[in-house]
Amino acid sequence: MNSTVLASAAFSGAVAIAVTLLVERWGGRVGGVLGTIPTTIVPAAAGMAAGASVAGLESSLAMVPMGMIVNGVFLMVFLHLPERLRGGERLVLLQTSVLALGVWAVLGSMMLQVTRVALTFMPAVLLAACATSVLGLLGLAVARRPRPAPAARRRPTAVEIGARGVAAALAIGIAVHLATLGHALVAGLASVFPAIFLTTMVGLWLAQGNAVPRGAAGPMLLGSTSVGLYATVAMWSLPSLGVAVGSVVAWLVAVVGWTIPCSLWINHRAQGPGSSVQVQEHR
Repeated sequence: MNSTVLASAAFSGAVAIAVTLLVERWGGRVGGVLGTIPTTIVPAAAGMAAGASVAGLESSLAMVPMGMIVNGVFLMVFLHLPERLRGGERLVLLQTSVLALGVWAVLGSMMLQVTRVALTFMPAVLLAACATSVLGLLGLAVARRPRPAPAARRRPTAVEIGARGVAAALAIGIAVHLATLGHALVAGLASVFPAIFLTTMVGLWLAQGNAVPRGAAGPMLLGSTSVGLYATVAMWSLPSLGVAVGSVVAWLVAVVGWTIPCSLWINHRAQGPGSSVQVQEHR
């Protein structure tokens, strides 16, 4: 495994840890949106750019927003399924996690085929832009109704934190490695495997109860559109401006154009007169 794969995996593991700590510290709404700032996709895209042709990079990045739509459904399972299940907290968490991963696997396989066909008659950047728009509309629909999103009640253990980082590092490392082997679409889907979403949901649920992760699910879905936007811009910026400058440009467009406005909108709705949910203050 080359240095690009290892560097991408290590950075992604650190990001996974930071995301869950953000949610635990700031509460589900603010932490949920901020936790979906393009992070693991940055080293993943950089690794793909270093190990694939321009055409391969475009195919991989076109798959990213398509895969993020599947991740949106993954989060919706965590949002809506638990209240329909019976049993203890851990049993409900296990059932929800297994079903969410099953849904992701089935829909992800279907999305691979849809993307492969779509790329035969439309440009990769157009496909990515359309998928990102769909993801944004889905996020707005889910996040428009505030849910209770408390901050954490206790600090996670070192083992819990480490497990989150290892899971994300493995997923991104595999994605970059697949890109170097020429499996562009599979690499793109693997790069958005919901390792951070899963470790966030499971880790927070075990540590804090289900209110914290479920409160963060809607904002995380809304904020995750920034990843699709990053991938769309990166199709142009990485080959044209180089990996370093291109990554910065794509990241700024995604954060300034989506993450920041969404964070402000989420807080405005939570504080509005029609909302029964109070915004969790930073402790």
